[in-house]
Formats: sequence, structure tokens, C-alpha cells
Amino acid sequence: MTRDVTDRRPDPADDPQPGSGPRPDSKQPDKATPTATGTHSGRTTQAVGGARPDDAARPGDRTRVDRGVRNGVAAGSGGARNGAPGGAARAAERRVRPAPWVRTRLRAAPLGALLAAALAFTAVLLAAALPRALDRGADQALRSFLDGRPAPTSLIATSNAQVGPQTPEGLDTVLAELLARTGPVFRIAPTGPVHGTRALGSRALTNPELSRPEGVPPELTLLYLRQADKHARLVAGRWPAGGTPEGPVPVALSQQAAETLNVRLGTVLESLPDLSGRPYRAEVVGLYAPHDEDDPYWADLPCLTRTCATYTRGKEPELFWRTAALVGPDGIDRLGPWGKDAEDFWRLPVDTASLRADQLAVVKQEVASYTVGRTATELERSAGRSNLRITSQLPQLLTQAEARWQAAAPLAAIGPAGVTGVAVVVFCLAGALAADRRRAELWLLLARGGSRAGIVGRLLGEGAVTVLPAAVAATALAVVLLPTPRWAGSLLAAAATTLFVLLAFPVRAAVLLSPPRAPAPRRRLVAELLVFAVTAAAVYEVRRRGIAPAGQGPDFLLVAAPLLLALSGGLMLARLQPAVVGLLARAAGRGRGLVGFLGLARAARGTGGRVRPSALPLIALLLAVTTGGFGATVLDAVDSSRIRAARLAVGGDVHIAAPPGYALPEEMAEAAAALPGVRTAVEVWTDDNAFLFGTVQGSTQVAVVVADPARYAELARTVGRGRFDPALLATGATGSTGAGAGAGSADAPVPALFSSALARLAPPGGESFRLHLDSGGELRIRGAGVVDGTPAKPDGGGAVIVLPAGPATAAALPRTPGPDRWFATGPVDEDRLQELVRATAPAGQAARFRLETSTAVAAGLGENPLQRSAGRLFWGSLAGALGFALLAVLLTLVRAAPERAAVLARLRTMGLPPRQALRLILVEALPQAVGATIGGAVVGLAAVALLGPYVDLSTMVGAPVPPGLRPAVLPVLAQALGLTALVALAVLVETAVSGRRQITTELRAGDQR
Repeated sequence: MTRDVTDRRPDPADDPQPGSGPRPDSKQPDKATPTATGTHSGRTTQAVGGARPDDAARPGDRTRVDRGVRNGVAAGSGGARNGAPGGAARAAERRVRPAPWVRTRLRAAPLGALLAAALAFTAVLLAAALPRALDRGADQALRSFLDGRPAPTSLIATSNAQVGPQTPEGLDTVLAELLARTGPVFRIAPTGPVHGTRALGSRALTNPELSRPEGVPPELTLLYLRQADKHARLVAGRWPAGGTPEGPVPVALSQQAAETLNVRLGTVLESLPDLSGRPYRAEVVGLYAPHDEDDPYWADLPCLTRTCATYTRGKEPELFWRTAALVGPDGIDRLGPWGKDAEDFWRLPVDTASLRADQLAVVKQEVASYTVGRTATELERSAGRSNLRITSQLPQLLTQAEARWQAAAPLAAIGPAGVTGVAVVVFCLAGALAADRRRAELWLLLARGGSRAGIVGRLLGEGAVTVLPAAVAATALAVVLLPTPRWAGSLLAAAATTLFVLLAFPVRAAVLLSPPRAPAPRRRLVAELLVFAVTAAAVYEVRRRGIAPAGQGPDFLLVAAPLLLALSGGLMLARLQPAVVGLLARAAGRGRGLVGFLGLARAARGTGGRVRPSALPLIALLLAVTTGGFGATVLDAVDSSRIRAARLAVGGDVHIAAPPGYALPEEMAEAAAALPGVRTAVEVWTDDNAFLFGTVQGSTQVAVVVADPARYAELARTVGRGRFDPALLATGATGSTGAGAGAGSADAPVPALFSSALARLAPPGGESFRLHLDSGGELRIRGAGVVDGTPAKPDGGGAVIVLPAGPATAAALPRTPGPDRWFATGPVDEDRLQELVRATAPAGQAARFRLETSTAVAAGLGENPLQRSAGRLFWGSLAGALGFALLAVLLTLVRAAPERAAVLARLRTMGLPPRQALRLILVEALPQAVGATIGGAVVGLAAVALLGPYVDLSTMVGAPVPPGLRPAVLPVLAQALGLTALVALAVLVETAVSGRRQITTELRAGDQR
């Protein structure tokens, strides 16, 4: 059996002194003998491939080398140069040059170089892609938040109409001044500005032939719009122009408004005369139809494309139509008399597609200057309009968008932070594996006179050849796949990852080549205690202060706390696992089988002479499981919170509301309750204009809800708002505010539930109150309980009274023929429900019935790109973390493969069947995976329990929800079990691919240990 290259100290006699000739008894390399890094006769050899074991030395015993040794390599022609004349030696040195180190190493291990390049490519691609994905998600969320709001995202300038004749050119002059002040920070949308003059008020039309749904005459307002003919087409007649001051104003009306109002071409619309008796008339000279009703050009304009349904104010709201008509340039002067006054306006829509999430502060500052700052002052002076007013809701919208992004940033960053931590562990493992495999080579180079700096430098050059091209290609691919104007974050992340990948192996080699130090068993303990202290401080700080306030950027402490918990759990598990597995091994040793004892015994100790297994694989697995469990819990909570928020907004799973002043047809309620999936259905009567007398204020306006107590209590329980015991609303129930005398008699007050806001207004000891309904009916009520809200009033808060449906209540409702709302819970088909409403609604009123479902509301809440981007980023990061965790397991298996193959080869010679060999490998590898699964699940649940109460999901849900995150076992367990299954599959694949080949190699070569 041959000895290891590190088992023998070199003999000083084997090394000639400088300047002396070759020893007679020493062997000189001939033409076929390879040296450490040289070539002979054109044959290139591996760095240590030709070195004999007897030439090695321990790392602490360096030998003298020839003067021709440079940077840790032996000269290939030292002997020939010492024994030949100077000229011949120099000629020989020129003819025979050492082979390049990098080329030699890459040719010696092409598969390893390819795998290193692939690993670097994957890591750098993820590092470069994650910042760009975050930037794209933030930009898309900003644009989606601002999209569809042309008026709020515009700069709106207004000015009183000038005295005297007005022309369109005067409006164009002011517009040019406004556009000249828009700079590169924000641009005007391609749709262009909208400007003109409008009458500040409308007039009722008295023509008897006009449509009056409920007897109220329609109203008309007049406007002048520049370039209206470019956004609409004439259907009939002509565009308004001309006219006399005494005659009617020529106007153009939209075709849809004309059809609704029963107006024809040439109709003269009459209005009530003014105080002097002068009539106001408008002649319809043209009918137009817009090219696109959704064109931003028509936004924020009063009913120019259709008639608008409006209700009168008062106790009995009545429907009437309101529309607008266009006048020509000659009619601008007549807009003031038609309304109370006239106003010039300019709307400059901001191009929201060009806004970026990282420039919100600059945009807000520029818009503020445009509205109330120096730019606004200069515009007043240059435009010649002293009363020019510029307003915009864009700064407020940008502030809301920034707050939404900052609230979602910690939740979106948990996944990338987790995959970063796992990747760091994997590269540390890869560096350790490479150093273990090349340990003998590195020690040999050091023993033959190579300096540690020179060896590390050559390793850096070797790695740069494979890592740098892969990193450049990965960065370029990320830039192409995820285009975004921001480069700094992506390039910085790619550079940092490239540097770490490049230095992982050289740094490990430098540590390996360092002089041996005295054992310091407490060094690791001190480092672990430091990690535990940092983790405890981070968790305490998060629990003490809660979530970082809005406007202070992403809460990085909330992101780091789960990872620190996973790191602490991994270190603790690395301490406990060897002892626990050792106990299991001793227990298995008492049995008859060999596989269980041997596998557990090998799992309890380290490889390569280590006392305990490496903690890095456990940390990688725990980081992956904890990150996945915590993130999955967050997303599961977001989905469930969104459903609850949708139910609260709807008042159940389904809500049908009748138009004001109408009741739900009885056949509609009965047919809807009979639909498949309906579990609880209840009809509700509501009154928003009732008054309660007897409060501390004397009288208080309240909203009244009348419903069946049992079914309404079930609805409130399912929705999660306003839970109450239906017995409280039964006759004779004892109220919390006081029981009225004679409960149960005909004159007894009706029991009622007060909202918490109304209960605070009830006087102490108040026994009964007088409730006056909007219909004119009255009844005496008494407080029977307090609720925090009610499903029929989704807005919550306010003064609300819930009354039981019954004879006493019905007597006070003589006018209303039935309930005006219907609520239900259960999975109801929305399409069938819509068909039912259209079929059972009164003639011509189906469009006025409002139908809402929690499914549609929840889907609308989930359409925010910020939420979708965060979800995609998390699942993508989780996939990367799981991949790196599997790679950590595989690297651990590969690191222990030579020793395991030797053991299996010996056992194979003793008659161990292949199936039991596979079982042995599984028993050896799975304790780590199972321990990481259990530990990761525990740490994940602990992270949710410790940090969950301080997680705000409102931004991710899309609606205000109470802060807090409750532990959920199923999402964490799913991630843990999934990772365990993947680890077992990876072990099986690795064993099937390389295990048998390694055992065969050991059997052929013999045991060399």
C-alpha cells in the first residue's frame, strides 16, 4: 500500500544545494517525466500529476529549492541547467518553457471548470435580475396605480373668463406658456392637453317633449372645447358656428344624449328666462359621436358623451337627466350668461408611463413648484392672468403610491434575502469542497517553495477565467430579459456576487495553507453566542418599535429578523443533531441490522476526520425552509385577509341593492335564495335618514337596519362584523342599556342593537328612545346590546341601529312595501345571479339594481401589480433557495463521497447487497434533511409568532386590514415536507449516477487509505 503524499517529511539530502551539481544517486527528470507545472518533449501534464508521493512534504516543513523556482513552481529543467554550460542552459530554457497554469488546470479538470462557470452564471443571473425585477415591479405598480385617472394625474389650470370679446387664440397663448414650463422631470401625455371655456352652471330645459323619468326636467350645460372635431365625428348636421346675439346659441349634442332626451336635429332647447324676462335658448345644429368614449380627452368633462343620471336632493330623491353641449368659437361670449359665470380651463395630462418609482420625490417637488411655487408665480406674470390657479392631485397620489411600495417592500424582500443567504452558504461549501479535493496539491506546492500569496494569486487567475465570462454573460442576459432604466443596483449586485464567487475558493485555500494554530474550542462558541445576541436584539427591536413608519424606506430589520432566526436555529441544530443522532445510532446498534447503526453513526460524525458534521448544510436547509415557510404564511394570510376584506365590503358573499325609493321584488329574493350554493340568505330594510331622540345630543341622525334576527345573526357571524346573540332582539330580552317596563306587552319598546358609536351617545340609565323614520313612522326602542358594526353598512362606524323584523317594527313602515337589500353567503354563480336580477327586476329598472359579490371584489383587490410582483418575486426566490439548498446537500454528499465509497467497497466485499448500500446512503443523508425540516418548521412558526403581530398586510391585500400575522402550520409544513422530498430524491439520483461508479473504482484500485 502506498503512503499519502503528506505522511512523510522530505529528506534534506533529496534536495541539492544551490550551485552544486546533481547528486549521483538522485533521480533527474527525463523527457517522459512530468514536473509540477512544466512540459517535456511537448507533453503538458497536470500540476501535481507527475509528482511522486515521496517528493511531498508537510505544510510546515519547507525545503530549499533551486534558484529557478519562481512563484511556487519547480523549474522544469533545473538539473540540466546546473550541469550544462551557461549558453547551453539558456538555450535549453528558451526552448523548454513551463505550460501556463490556467490552461493546464482547465485541461486537467474540464468538467469542474464547466460546473464552476454554470454555478457562477446562475448566481450572478439571480443577483443581477432581482434588483431589476424589484424596479420593474415598483414601476409597474406605480403606473397601474395612476393609470385610468387622467383628471387626478393632470395639471389643471383655471382662470376667470376675461371681460370683453374672447377668442380661441387667447386660450392657445396661455396653453403655450403652460407647456413651456414642463421640464424633463415629467412630460405631457401623448394624448395632449385639453383646454377651452365652460359655463359655471346648468339650466333646466322646459321643452315638453324632452324625457323626464320622474317628472324632473333635464338640465343642460354649455362648453367650448378646442379640437373637439379631432376626437369626435359628426353624425348629422354641422359643427356649431355663427349665430346672432338675439337668437339661440348654436350647439352640438352627442348622439346618445339626443336619443335619451328625445332631441332631434334643429330642436331649439328652451330654458326659464332670467329676471329681466330674457329667454335662454340653444339650437341643436349638429349631432356627434366620440371616436372613443374612454379617450382621456373626454375625462373630467360634464356629460359630453352621454346623459348622466342624477338625483335630486331631499327626502325623496328623484331621477333626472343632465347633459352638456358644445358651442362654437362665436359662442364663447354667451357661456357666462347661460351659467352663473364662465371659466377658462387648461388640463395638462402628465405622462404616467414615463414616471419612475425612484424619482417620485423629484416629481413631487417639480409639481409643487408648478402649482404653488416659483413656476406658478412666473406663469401668472407671463400669461397675463393674475387669477390663474393651478391645482393637481398628483403629489397626493405619488405619496400614496410611495407609501404602498414601502409597505410592500419588506414582504417582497424576504424571498430575495433568503435566496441570498442560501447562496452564500452554498458557495462556502463549494469552496470547502474544492479545497478538500486539492489539499494535497496545495500542500505540495507550498512544500516545494511556493508562497501562499503566489498560490492564491494563481488560484484567483484560474477562477477568473471561468467566473468572469460567466458573470458578464449572466449580467447581460439579465439586462436583456428585464429592461429597466436603472443600472446601479443590478450592476452592484452582480459585481458583489462575482467577487464572492471568485474569492470563495482562494480564501479557503489561503486558510488551508496558513500555519496551524492552536485549537480554540471556545472560538466557535463565542461566535455562535454573538449570533444569538444579534438575533435577540433584532427580534426585540422589531417587537418594541413595530413596523418602520411610512416615508423612512423599506424596513430592513423586519427582513433580516427571519433570516437571523434561521441562522440561529441552524447553529443550535448543528449543536444538537450529532448528540441526538448518536443516541439513535446507539439505539440502532442494539438491534440486529447493520445498515441503521452504520448510517446513523456516520451521520453523527463529520467527514475527513472532523469531530462533528459541518453546520453549513443545516444552515442552508433551515434558511430555505424558514424563508419559504414565513413567506408562504404571509401569502396565505394575504389571500385569506383579502377574502375577509371582500366580505366586509360586500356585507356577505352576495349583495343585491334596489334603487333609491324601490324595494326588492319578492320573486327576486325567493329565486336568489333558491340558487345552488346559497347557505344563508336574509332580506334587509334600511333607512339612512332616521333620527333617534333621547340621546345626550337630544337627537342624532342614525341608519336603521331591519332584518330577521336569527338569519341576520348568522350573516354577521359569517362575515365577521357585528356578531350578536339573536335572543337579544326577541321580545322580553333584557338589554344592556336597560329593560323597559312592561317588556313583552303591546306597549313595550322594541329591542334594538346600537353601534358602539351610538352607544356612547346614550345617556346613563336611559331605558327607552324614540326613533323617527324617514317614512314618517315612529316607534319606541330600547338598547338590547352593542355591536361593533353591521354587515348591511360596510363602511363601518357611524350611528347604526339594528331592529328585528316583526309586527311592531312593520307598523312603523307603512310606506315601504318590502326590503330594499338582500344578502347571502356561499359560493353563488355570479352569472346566474345577474340573469336572475335581469329577469325579475321591474321593467326598465334592471340596470339600476346593484349586484356585488365577494369573489369579484377580491379579484379586484388582487389586481394590483404591486401584489402580483411581490408574489412572483417570492415564489421565484423560493425556487432559487430550494435549488441552492439541494445543491448544498449534493455538495455535502460529494464531499463525503470518497470516504463513503471506500466504506461501501469494503462492505461490498463482505457481501453487502446493493439495495442495502442504497439504504445505508439514505440513512446517512436523511437525518440532516429531517432535522432541517423539523427545525425549519419550528423556526418558521417561531418567526411568525414573534414577528407576525408587527406585519401590516394592508398594502398586499389592497384594503385596510388589522395588522398581524397568525401562525399557520399548513404553509410551513408544506414547504418543509416538500424540501425533504426533494432532498431524498436528490440523494437517490446522486447515488444512482455516481455511487456505483465510485464503488467500482474503489474495488478496482484498492484501498489507498
